[in-house]
Amino acid sequence: MTAEAAAPATHETAAAPPSYRVRAVGGIPEVRAGDDLARLIAAAAPDLVDGDVLLVTSKIVSKAEGRIVEAVDREAAIDAETVRVVARRGALRIVENRQGLVMAAAGVDASNTPAGTVLLLPEDPDASAEAIRSGIRAALGVEVGVLVTDTFGRPWRAGLTDVAIGAAGVRVLDDLRGGTDTYGNELNATVVASADELAGAGDLVKGKASGFPVAVVSGLAHLVVRGDNASGAGDGGDANGTGGLVGARALVRDPADDMFRLGTSEAIRTAVTQRRTVRSFTDEPVDPGAVRRAVAAAVTAPAPHHTTPWRFVLLESERSRTRLLDAMRDAWIADLRGDGKSEEFIARRVRRGQVLRDAPYLVVPCLVMDGSHTYGDARRDAAEREMFVVAMGAGVQNFLVALAGERLGSAWVSSTMFCREVVREVLDLPAHWDPMGAVAVGRAAEAPKERAGRRAEGFVEVR
Repeated sequence: MTAEAAAPATHETAAAPPSYRVRAVGGIPEVRAGDDLARLIAAAAPDLVDGDVLLVTSKIVSKAEGRIVEAVDREAAIDAETVRVVARRGALRIVENRQGLVMAAAGVDASNTPAGTVLLLPEDPDASAEAIRSGIRAALGVEVGVLVTDTFGRPWRAGLTDVAIGAAGVRVLDDLRGGTDTYGNELNATVVASADELAGAGDLVKGKASGFPVAVVSGLAHLVVRGDNASGAGDGGDANGTGGLVGARALVRDPADDMFRLGTSEAIRTAVTQRRTVRSFTDEPVDPGAVRRAVAAAVTAPAPHHTTPWRFVLLESERSRTRLLDAMRDAWIADLRGDGKSEEFIARRVRRGQVLRDAPYLVVPCLVMDGSHTYGDARRDAAEREMFVVAMGAGVQNFLVALAGERLGSAWVSSTMFCREVVREVLDLPAHWDPMGAVAVGRAAEAPKERAGRRAEGFVEVR
């Protein structure tokens, strides 16, 4: 099977338009554990030349490397290969596997393998690609690029396509940033996944069930790097244009830059369970828009009688924060001295509020009882207020979780509840607004400590 592609000719140039050729390699026998893939490919494709790119289906790499395991239950095999669940819907799981790839079922394959067994992906696909490349060089004396490919689904796109999960001697990313387009516009974000484009081209002739596990792309020698390792260091530079990352690993997006790292329910659960109280902040300014988005999430909390009992006072200037915190400090000191506390005790209590001073942004959530009912007896009136306080807590929790979703750290401190009159006066708040603590907001200066595990069973009583 062969396919050819060529760019259309133009009137502006007399040079031949660029083109490439892709063909499947026939004659490769059933691969078994311990087989030398490079030798098998070299025997089936002795006409390989410098600059060709070999596209090798991961399934035969796994077979040669003995990655066939007994598994009566495929789900257990998927569990063993899973680092984290990205999204789940029924039995279908999109996960990050041990190779760092995000894909369905961790790449565990139960097809084209004996009953009761499954195929796992190669343990180190980049090393597998390099081994094939070195073997081809030794057998045929040619310098080729090698990609180990596997089939992926893609977000927002129907259907499957092959992508590169291992690479050796191939520029997996073509970084065009800093160049210009045909109109002279500077390219600021264009990084082409060349390895994935090659993998997709090869899949057109390999197919999913045609019995051709290897393809060759010819005519794109500029993507092949000469040298003795996957990075192409022998070519005098960073082959992948990725600051030193080598092989197909460079195609995996860094978690810090991944805007779609989790499915919806997993993102919500992660934001809730991984939210931490941050005690130290950087001086990086906080985006007011991010805080307002968090407020928008906060006011979706449930509340009694169709009321909206939340108000959020945003202290965006250093002057407003300092004025409030100074007044609160003075009020605390006066109260504690009135209680006969020692100066050492008072100093310790005041230091607890330092987290509010260190934060570049403060928010004071307030409870408003508009719409509450008055019953005329203490018991029912107290229960009415408790309902509103619970609604306020739900709003603050929404707010903190939404801040975490914005990658902002936070600390809820109850201090304003002990000097409400002072807070109302300094912030010029209505008399019926009850400050319910203060929330420090900012970028965490260090990673929070791991929280001790809490099992739900310890907090549940069943009747």
